[in-house]
Amino acid sequence: MTQKGSMKPVKKNKAEEPELEPLCCCEYIDRNGEKNHVAACLCDCQDLDEGCDRWITCKSVQPETCERIMETLSDRLRIPWLRGAKKVNISIIPPLILLPVFLRVASWHFVLGVVVLTSLPVLALWYYYLTHRRKEQTLFFLSLGLFSLGYMYYVFLQEVVPRGRVGPTQLALLTCGLFLILFALYRAKKNPGYLRNPAGNDRSLGSGQMECLNRKGQEKTKGFPGTDTSGSLNSRTLKDGLTGSSRMLAGSPTKVKEDWCAKCQLVRPARAWHCRICGMCVRRMDHHCVWINSCVGESNHRAFVLALSIFLLTSVYGITLTLDTICRDRSVFTALFYCPGVYANYSSALSFTCVWYSVIITAGMAYIFLIQLINISYNVTEREVQQALRQKTGRRLLCGLVVDPGQYNRGFLRNWHLFSTLGTRPFHHPAEDIV
Repeated sequence: MTQKGSMKPVKKNKAEEPELEPLCCCEYIDRNGEKNHVAACLCDCQDLDEGCDRWITCKSVQPETCERIMETLSDRLRIPWLRGAKKVNISIIPPLILLPVFLRVASWHFVLGVVVLTSLPVLALWYYYLTHRRKEQTLFFLSLGLFSLGYMYYVFLQEVVPRGRVGPTQLALLTCGLFLILFALYRAKKNPGYLRNPAGNDRSLGSGQMECLNRKGQEKTKGFPGTDTSGSLNSRTLKDGLTGSSRMLAGSPTKVKEDWCAKCQLVRPARAWHCRICGMCVRRMDHHCVWINSCVGESNHRAFVLALSIFLLTSVYGITLTLDTICRDRSVFTALFYCPGVYANYSSALSFTCVWYSVIITAGMAYIFLIQLINISYNVTEREVQQALRQKTGRRLLCGLVVDPGQYNRGFLRNWHLFSTLGTRPFHHPAEDIV
């Protein structure tokens, strides 16, 4: 009788729990936790109505109102999908619409081409600094890069290939280069080497280090999850691979304090940094790249450099084929600056405008590639270069193009050998061997 009596409330509780109804392809759960429908995306938007009213009456719209409007639009911008509509990141849409429009407008006249092709990098830099200041992730640049590749290839097939100057072998090489770029970008998008702190594999701090962190790290770690009211770290643990580092066991307490990441709750190994955009610590972090919307670290640095090199080769090859087709009997450099009659018909004008757009993008990527080659040759990361410039501890060479802190430089050949083995060795090597 006792067992039956104890089972009755359990059955009653289960019966009282409401069963969630499955969502159809056009339904979704909005940010308020309520069920909504794609068809109602323009309904009950008070912020948008208020913003339109103030804009019509020539009144200023508050920044808070604009942020709420963008949040509402990003929440309601969805596409029908199985078991509920999927959310679409609003930052991927502007490149899909604006890039073809701008390039086609720039093809109408030489002056329009100069204005548009000059304004595009300015707008991209403005958006970069806007998102970088807010420490926000964005898919704008990844969308712009991928769509630029696809659109340039589409224009090449539609406007350049039909002229008969591009052979099947040349087209096949360009197509292979495009697929290799996509494959390298896929590899570069993988885990850059995020540091994690699983509880099962951690070891506790020594008593001496614990007292040091409790005394000197109290102010730095106060207010973060996992700390008690006094800022104590007696419940903190470190990754088991990091305890073998000589600079943690035999190093100074100040160094241990500097390497402690209060947000990730771990001690960073040598050359690891916390990315404020990704919100995680990355092994041998080089920089956060907006073009792949991810950090470049120990595990994906080689793939990132490979993607840059393949892109440069493919882009230069495509530019050469296009200029050789629309500006015959002229060298590539001469045709780039002097191509008479290129605006005589719209097809050649569009091709020439796309060539100049590709040149601008290629020049920017070539600069990034050059900086990467220099940093690899001196075994230094971009993050370490910026820190050395702020602290004025690095040695400047070649008019400031090269900054060598000298801490990890082992010679040209040794540095490139260490770079070629990034991500292939286990993570629990000593700090002095981390590249």
